[in-house]
Amino acid sequence: MLMMKKLKIAVIAGDGIGPEVISSGKQVLSGIAEMSKAFEVEFTDFPYGCEYYKRTGQMMEEDGLEKLRSFDAIYLGAVGAPGVPDNISLGELLLKIRRGFDQYINLRPVKLLKGAPCPLAGVKTEDINMTVVRENSEGEYANVGARLYPNSPNEMALQTGVFSRYGCERVMRYAFELAKRERKSVTSISKGNALGYSMVFWDQIFDEISREYPEVETHKLLVDAAAMFFVKDPKRFEVVVTSNLFGDILTDLGAAIAGGMGLAAGANLNPERKYPSMFEPIHGSAPDIAGKGLANPLAAIWSVSQMLDFFGYSDWAKKVLESIETLLVEQKTLTPDLGGTAKTEEIAPAILDIIARR
Repeated sequence: MLMMKKLKIAVIAGDGIGPEVISSGKQVLSGIAEMSKAFEVEFTDFPYGCEYYKRTGQMMEEDGLEKLRSFDAIYLGAVGAPGVPDNISLGELLLKIRRGFDQYINLRPVKLLKGAPCPLAGVKTEDINMTVVRENSEGEYANVGARLYPNSPNEMALQTGVFSRYGCERVMRYAFELAKRERKSVTSISKGNALGYSMVFWDQIFDEISREYPEVETHKLLVDAAAMFFVKDPKRFEVVVTSNLFGDILTDLGAAIAGGMGLAAGANLNPERKYPSMFEPIHGSAPDIAGKGLANPLAAIWSVSQMLDFFGYSDWAKKVLESIETLLVEQKTLTPDLGGTAKTEEIAPAILDIIARR
């Protein structure tokens, strides 16, 4: 008799609405485990985040990465709280995990589901369906720089982007392999006309890698033009590959045109699985609505779909996404940001009910 696989998930619910939306995601993943009989799931909660920082002076324990290393995945809620500088909350937890576990792929689906709100006029659901592959380990967020001559008239700040051939090649190959598998085009987004070293280097490597995939249609855009086309002509994008900073900005724009931040999920992947990957809703901690049952957990549930897909349970991943779409179309159980009156805790049972009846 075969042993059922157990997925060991480290949970960092974080701050604000994080614990509420992550609770919903955990319910959905546990429910699917029971339905599928293909795997079990075991959650281990960690208290890391801004409230932990306020108590201890650290966003996570000194040996936090070592404790997280043995898990199959990390499920992250939201990080951020009044009184804790953003560079501390981001740099000492989220970025520390991304770099420490070499999660060099940030995978962000930008897909307009049926029933989801869209601020763009005349856009069909099939017009917004792209995957943004963002370099996630170096680039503009490499945190290389200096502050010179502090508190003097000559004070200055230097911030250096780090673009290695190794780092660029591996993220581009991931994007090309995805496009090849799904028979889609790849668009590279850079700023080579102004950043004469880093982005010219990026463009050069993209041209080199594209020659390895003659069957994949390719395009190149400057980031300002890409931002315009995200709004004016989103259907031109299928697989997008870009740098850390540009990907961060463009995917938030993508979320805005594809249902809002309450439907925005992201995966931080170590494709080789040497380290755990991390899955998260990418909205903020929204402390103003925390604890009121107003938070929309659909992004956290969508990130469960990404997790399932990464673990090889693609059929169940698809069912989760389809259930979110059904929930939006039926309009019976929606949180206030989507025009409904449902509480946060009502969403997971509704999603599981839809999955069960499909």
